[in-house]
Amino acid sequence: MGFATAYWQVVGLALLSGVGNSVIHPADYAILSGSVGRARLGRSFAFHTFVGNIGFAVAPPAAAALMLLFGWRGALISVGVLGLPVVATILWQSRILVDRARRPQRRAETPLSGTGLLFSRSVLMFFAFFIVSSMAGAGIQSWLITILHQVHGLDVAAASSALTGYMVGMTGGTLVGGWVADRTDRHLPFVVILTIGSAALLLLIGIVSLAELPIIAVLVAAGIMIGASRTPRDVMVKDAAPPGQIGKVFGFVSSGMSLGGAIMPVPYGLIIDAGRPDLVLVVVAALLMASLLCAGGARFGFRRAAVPVAAE
Repeated sequence: MGFATAYWQVVGLALLSGVGNSVIHPADYAILSGSVGRARLGRSFAFHTFVGNIGFAVAPPAAAALMLLFGWRGALISVGVLGLPVVATILWQSRILVDRARRPQRRAETPLSGTGLLFSRSVLMFFAFFIVSSMAGAGIQSWLITILHQVHGLDVAAASSALTGYMVGMTGGTLVGGWVADRTDRHLPFVVILTIGSAALLLLIGIVSLAELPIIAVLVAAGIMIGASRTPRDVMVKDAAPPGQIGKVFGFVSSGMSLGGAIMPVPYGLIIDAGRPDLVLVVVAALLMASLLCAGGARFGFRRAAVPVAAE
Protein backbone atom coordinates (compact mmCIF):
# COMPACT_ATOMS: atom_id res chain seq x y z
CA MET A 1 0.00 0.00 0.00
CA GLY A 2 2.85 2.35 0.77
CA PHE A 3 4.02 2.07 -2.86
CA ALA A 4 0.54 2.43 -4.42
CA THR A 5 0.15 4.94 -7.25
CA ALA A 6 -3.66 4.89 -7.56
CA TYR A 7 -6.63 4.63 -5.23
CA TRP A 8 -7.89 1.38 -6.79
CA GLN A 9 -4.57 -0.22 -5.84
CA VAL A 10 -5.09 0.79 -2.21
CA VAL A 11 -8.60 -0.71 -2.25
CA GLY A 12 -7.38 -3.96 -3.81
CA LEU A 13 -4.50 -4.28 -1.35
CA ALA A 14 -6.87 -3.51 1.55
CA LEU A 15 -9.10 -6.39 0.42
CA LEU A 16 -6.10 -8.73 0.28
CA SER A 17 -4.97 -7.55 3.70
CA GLY A 18 -8.45 -8.23 5.08
CA VAL A 19 -8.36 -11.77 3.69
CA GLY A 20 -5.04 -12.32 5.41
CA ASN A 21 -6.36 -10.89 8.67
CA SER A 22 -9.49 -13.08 8.49
CA VAL A 23 -7.58 -16.22 9.51
CA ILE A 24 -6.67 -14.83 12.92
CA HIS A 25 -9.86 -15.61 14.82
CA PRO A 26 -10.33 -19.15 13.52
CA ALA A 27 -6.65 -19.96 14.04
CA ASP A 28 -6.00 -18.26 17.37
CA TYR A 29 -8.62 -20.08 19.42
CA ALA A 30 -7.82 -23.41 17.77
CA ILE A 31 -4.14 -23.01 18.64
CA LEU A 32 -4.84 -21.79 22.17
CA SER A 33 -7.26 -24.67 22.77
CA GLY A 34 -4.70 -27.21 21.61
CA SER A 35 -1.61 -25.64 23.18
CA VAL A 36 -2.86 -24.59 26.63
CA GLY A 37 -4.11 -26.87 29.39
CA ARG A 38 -7.77 -26.74 30.33
CA ALA A 39 -6.97 -25.33 33.79
CA ARG A 40 -5.49 -22.17 32.22
CA LEU A 41 -7.58 -21.91 29.07
CA GLY A 42 -9.86 -19.12 30.31
CA ARG A 43 -6.94 -16.93 31.32
CA SER A 44 -5.17 -17.58 28.01
CA PHE A 45 -8.30 -16.58 26.07
CA ALA A 46 -8.65 -13.50 28.27
CA PHE A 47 -5.03 -12.40 27.93
CA HIS A 48 -5.22 -12.93 24.17
CA THR A 49 -8.27 -10.64 23.97
CA PHE A 50 -6.74 -8.16 26.43
CA VAL A 51 -3.52 -7.58 24.48
CA GLY A 52 -5.54 -7.45 21.25
CA ASN A 53 -7.63 -4.63 22.70
CA ILE A 54 -4.46 -2.85 23.80
CA GLY A 55 -3.16 -3.15 20.25
CA PHE A 56 -6.36 -1.66 18.84
CA ALA A 57 -6.09 1.24 21.30
CA VAL A 58 -2.42 1.94 20.56
CA ALA A 59 -2.66 1.59 16.77
CA PRO A 60 -4.33 4.96 15.90
CA PRO A 61 -1.90 7.22 17.81
CA ALA A 62 1.05 5.07 16.72
CA ALA A 63 0.00 5.29 13.07
CA ALA A 64 -0.56 9.04 13.42
CA ALA A 65 2.92 9.47 14.91
CA LEU A 66 4.48 7.44 12.09
CA MET A 67 2.61 9.55 9.54
CA LEU A 68 3.93 12.76 11.08
CA LEU A 69 7.47 11.36 10.98
CA PHE A 70 7.50 9.59 7.61
CA GLY A 71 4.34 10.61 5.75
CA TRP A 72 1.44 8.29 4.93
CA ARG A 73 3.55 6.08 2.66
CA GLY A 74 6.27 5.68 5.24
CA ALA A 75 3.68 4.95 7.93
CA LEU A 76 2.12 2.12 5.90
CA ILE A 77 5.52 0.66 5.00
CA SER A 78 6.61 0.84 8.65
CA VAL A 79 3.49 -0.99 9.79
CA GLY A 80 4.10 -3.68 7.18
CA VAL A 81 7.74 -4.07 8.20
CA LEU A 82 6.66 -4.47 11.85
CA GLY A 83 4.82 -7.61 10.80
CA LEU A 84 8.01 -9.36 9.72
CA PRO A 85 9.44 -10.01 13.22
CA VAL A 86 5.99 -11.23 14.27
CA VAL A 87 6.01 -13.81 11.48
CA ALA A 88 9.59 -14.78 12.33
CA THR A 89 8.68 -15.27 16.00
CA ILE A 90 5.68 -17.46 15.10
CA LEU A 91 7.86 -19.63 12.87
CA TRP A 92 10.60 -19.79 15.51
CA GLN A 93 8.19 -20.90 18.21
CA SER A 94 5.95 -23.02 15.97
CA ARG A 95 7.09 -26.24 17.67
CA ILE A 96 5.07 -25.35 20.79
CA LEU A 97 1.92 -24.45 18.88
CA VAL A 98 -0.63 -27.25 18.58
CA ASP A 99 -3.77 -26.74 16.52
CA ARG A 100 -5.98 -29.35 18.14
CA ALA A 101 -6.54 -30.74 21.64
CA ARG A 102 -4.13 -33.47 22.69
CA ARG A 103 -6.86 -35.22 24.67
CA PRO A 104 -10.22 -35.30 22.89
CA GLN A 105 -13.17 -34.58 25.13
CA ARG A 106 -14.90 -37.67 26.50
CA ARG A 107 -17.91 -37.36 24.31
CA ALA A 108 -19.29 -39.55 21.57
CA GLU A 109 -17.88 -38.70 18.16
CA THR A 110 -20.28 -36.34 16.45
CA PRO A 111 -21.54 -37.29 13.01
CA LEU A 112 -21.68 -33.61 12.12
CA SER A 113 -18.97 -32.02 10.00
CA GLY A 114 -18.69 -29.36 7.35
CA THR A 115 -21.88 -27.40 6.75
CA GLY A 116 -23.82 -29.91 8.87
CA LEU A 117 -21.82 -28.81 11.92
CA LEU A 118 -22.04 -25.10 11.10
CA PHE A 119 -25.82 -25.33 10.66
CA SER A 120 -26.40 -27.36 13.79
CA ARG A 121 -28.63 -25.74 16.40
CA SER A 122 -25.91 -24.92 18.92
CA VAL A 123 -23.52 -23.35 16.39
CA LEU A 124 -26.28 -21.33 14.71
CA MET A 125 -27.45 -20.04 18.09
CA PHE A 126 -23.89 -19.05 19.02
CA PHE A 127 -23.68 -17.28 15.63
CA ALA A 128 -26.88 -15.41 16.48
CA PHE A 129 -25.52 -14.62 19.95
CA PHE A 130 -22.43 -13.02 18.43
CA ILE A 131 -24.49 -11.06 15.89
CA VAL A 132 -26.95 -9.66 18.42
CA SER A 133 -24.22 -8.85 20.95
CA SER A 134 -22.27 -7.02 18.26
CA MET A 135 -25.40 -5.13 17.19
CA ALA A 136 -25.67 -3.86 20.75
CA GLY A 137 -21.98 -2.97 20.95
CA ALA A 138 -22.19 -0.99 17.70
CA GLY A 139 -24.62 1.43 19.33
CA ILE A 140 -22.17 2.19 22.10
CA GLN A 141 -18.97 2.46 20.10
CA SER A 142 -20.50 4.38 17.17
CA TRP A 143 -22.96 6.71 18.89
CA LEU A 144 -22.25 7.00 22.62
CA ILE A 145 -20.53 10.38 22.29
CA THR A 146 -23.46 11.80 20.31
CA ILE A 147 -26.00 10.35 22.74
CA LEU A 148 -24.29 11.75 25.83
CA HIS A 149 -23.96 15.16 24.18
CA GLN A 150 -27.58 15.40 23.00
CA VAL A 151 -29.33 13.65 25.89
CA HIS A 152 -27.22 14.61 28.90
CA GLY A 153 -25.58 17.79 27.64
CA LEU A 154 -22.00 16.58 28.02
CA ASP A 155 -19.42 18.35 25.89
CA VAL A 156 -17.44 16.33 23.37
CA ALA A 157 -14.41 16.01 25.66
CA ALA A 158 -16.46 14.67 28.58
CA ALA A 159 -18.45 12.32 26.34
CA SER A 160 -15.23 11.02 24.82
CA SER A 161 -13.87 10.41 28.31
CA ALA A 162 -17.01 8.43 29.12
CA LEU A 163 -16.54 6.26 26.04
CA THR A 164 -12.89 5.78 26.94
CA GLY A 165 -13.93 4.74 30.44
CA TYR A 166 -16.32 2.17 29.00
CA MET A 167 -13.61 0.75 26.72
CA VAL A 168 -11.03 0.66 29.52
CA GLY A 169 -13.53 -1.10 31.78
CA MET A 170 -14.32 -3.62 29.05
CA THR A 171 -10.63 -4.34 28.46
CA GLY A 172 -9.91 -4.80 32.16
CA GLY A 173 -13.04 -6.88 32.65
CA THR A 174 -11.74 -9.38 30.11
CA LEU A 175 -9.02 -10.45 32.55
CA VAL A 176 -11.60 -10.87 35.31
CA GLY A 177 -13.69 -13.08 33.04
CA GLY A 178 -10.69 -15.26 32.23
CA TRP A 179 -9.93 -15.80 35.91
CA VAL A 180 -13.54 -16.76 36.60
CA ALA A 181 -13.76 -19.04 33.54
CA ASP A 182 -10.90 -21.15 34.91
CA ARG A 183 -12.57 -21.58 38.29
CA THR A 184 -16.07 -22.63 37.33
CA ASP A 185 -17.89 -24.55 34.62
CA ARG A 186 -21.05 -22.49 35.16
CA HIS A 187 -20.22 -20.12 32.36
CA LEU A 188 -23.75 -19.46 31.13
CA PRO A 189 -25.11 -18.20 34.50
CA PHE A 190 -22.06 -15.94 34.79
CA VAL A 191 -22.67 -14.51 31.29
CA VAL A 192 -26.39 -14.07 32.02
CA ILE A 193 -25.84 -12.19 35.28
CA LEU A 194 -23.23 -9.86 33.82
CA THR A 195 -25.20 -9.19 30.64
CA ILE A 196 -28.34 -8.34 32.63
CA GLY A 197 -26.28 -6.06 34.87
CA SER A 198 -24.67 -4.23 31.95
CA ALA A 199 -28.03 -3.87 30.16
CA ALA A 200 -29.54 -2.36 33.32
CA LEU A 201 -26.69 0.14 33.66
CA LEU A 202 -26.92 1.19 30.01
CA LEU A 203 -30.69 1.54 30.34
CA LEU A 204 -30.09 3.75 33.36
CA ILE A 205 -27.89 6.05 31.26
CA GLY A 206 -30.55 6.11 28.56
CA ILE A 207 -33.55 7.05 30.70
CA VAL A 208 -32.22 8.84 33.81
CA SER A 209 -30.60 12.26 33.88
CA LEU A 210 -27.17 11.97 35.52
CA ALA A 211 -24.18 14.23 36.04
CA GLU A 212 -20.86 13.75 34.25
CA LEU A 213 -18.96 11.75 36.89
CA PRO A 214 -21.82 9.32 37.67
CA ILE A 215 -22.24 8.70 33.93
CA ILE A 216 -18.55 7.84 33.57
CA ALA A 217 -18.65 5.60 36.65
CA VAL A 218 -21.74 3.74 35.39
CA LEU A 219 -20.20 3.25 31.96
CA VAL A 220 -16.96 1.93 33.43
CA ALA A 221 -18.98 -0.59 35.46
CA ALA A 222 -21.01 -1.58 32.39
CA GLY A 223 -17.79 -2.02 30.40
CA ILE A 224 -16.29 -4.25 33.10
CA MET A 225 -19.39 -6.47 33.03
CA ILE A 226 -19.41 -6.76 29.24
CA GLY A 227 -15.68 -7.49 29.15
CA ALA A 228 -15.89 -10.08 31.92
CA SER A 229 -18.63 -11.94 30.03
CA ARG A 230 -16.54 -12.39 26.89
CA THR A 231 -14.12 -15.10 27.96
CA PRO A 232 -16.76 -17.43 29.47
CA ARG A 233 -18.68 -16.93 26.21
CA ASP A 234 -15.63 -17.98 24.19
CA VAL A 235 -15.04 -21.01 26.41
CA MET A 236 -18.69 -22.03 25.86
CA VAL A 237 -18.11 -21.92 22.09
CA LYS A 238 -14.93 -23.95 22.47
CA ASP A 239 -16.75 -26.60 24.51
CA ALA A 240 -19.50 -26.82 21.89
CA ALA A 241 -17.03 -27.51 19.07
CA PRO A 242 -16.07 -31.16 18.41
CA PRO A 243 -12.34 -31.99 18.62
CA GLY A 244 -10.55 -30.87 15.47
CA GLN A 245 -13.42 -28.52 14.50
CA ILE A 246 -12.68 -25.58 16.80
CA GLY A 247 -11.20 -23.32 14.14
CA LYS A 248 -14.14 -23.85 11.80
CA VAL A 249 -16.69 -23.12 14.51
CA PHE A 250 -14.88 -20.04 15.84
CA GLY A 251 -14.41 -18.71 12.30
CA PHE A 252 -18.12 -19.07 11.59
CA VAL A 253 -19.48 -17.59 14.82
CA SER A 254 -16.87 -14.80 14.90
CA SER A 255 -18.06 -13.62 11.49
CA GLY A 256 -21.28 -12.76 13.31
CA MET A 257 -19.43 -9.98 15.14
CA SER A 258 -18.47 -8.26 11.88
CA LEU A 259 -21.96 -8.74 10.48
CA GLY A 260 -23.67 -7.36 13.57
CA GLY A 261 -21.34 -4.38 13.68
CA ALA A 262 -22.10 -3.60 10.03
CA ILE A 263 -25.89 -3.89 10.37
CA MET A 264 -26.73 -1.47 13.17
CA PRO A 265 -24.88 1.88 12.94
CA VAL A 266 -27.26 3.20 10.25
CA PRO A 267 -30.49 2.22 12.08
CA TYR A 268 -29.11 3.83 15.22
CA GLY A 269 -28.35 6.95 13.18
CA LEU A 270 -31.93 7.01 11.89
CA ILE A 271 -33.21 6.88 15.46
CA ILE A 272 -31.01 9.86 16.36
CA ASP A 273 -32.07 11.78 13.24
CA ALA A 274 -35.70 11.15 14.21
CA GLY A 275 -35.05 13.16 17.37
CA ARG A 276 -34.94 10.25 19.83
CA PRO A 277 -31.26 9.72 20.76
CA ASP A 278 -32.48 8.64 24.21
CA LEU A 279 -33.90 5.47 22.65
CA VAL A 280 -30.55 4.22 21.32
CA LEU A 281 -29.34 2.89 24.67
CA VAL A 282 -32.81 1.43 25.27
CA VAL A 283 -32.41 -0.54 22.04
CA VAL A 284 -28.87 -1.53 23.06
CA ALA A 285 -30.15 -2.86 26.40
CA ALA A 286 -32.96 -4.76 24.64
CA LEU A 287 -30.48 -6.35 22.23
CA LEU A 288 -28.24 -7.43 25.09
CA MET A 289 -31.19 -9.13 26.72
CA ALA A 290 -32.17 -10.75 23.41
CA SER A 291 -28.63 -12.11 23.03
CA LEU A 292 -29.17 -14.13 26.21
CA LEU A 293 -31.97 -16.06 24.50
CA CYS A 294 -29.48 -17.03 21.80
CA ALA A 295 -26.85 -18.01 24.36
CA GLY A 296 -29.34 -20.11 26.29
CA GLY A 297 -30.53 -21.82 23.10
CA ALA A 298 -26.95 -22.55 22.09
CA ARG A 299 -26.09 -24.05 25.46
CA PHE A 300 -29.29 -26.12 25.50
CA GLY A 301 -28.56 -27.48 22.03
CA PHE A 302 -25.00 -28.30 22.98
CA ARG A 303 -26.05 -30.24 26.07
CA ARG A 304 -28.60 -32.25 24.11
CA ALA A 305 -25.99 -33.10 21.47
CA ALA A 306 -23.38 -34.19 24.02
CA VAL A 307 -23.66 -37.94 24.63
CA PRO A 308 -21.64 -39.23 27.58
CA VAL A 309 -19.16 -41.97 26.91
CA ALA A 310 -18.56 -44.69 29.48
CA ALA A 311 -15.11 -44.74 31.01
CA GLU A 312 -12.79 -47.39 29.66
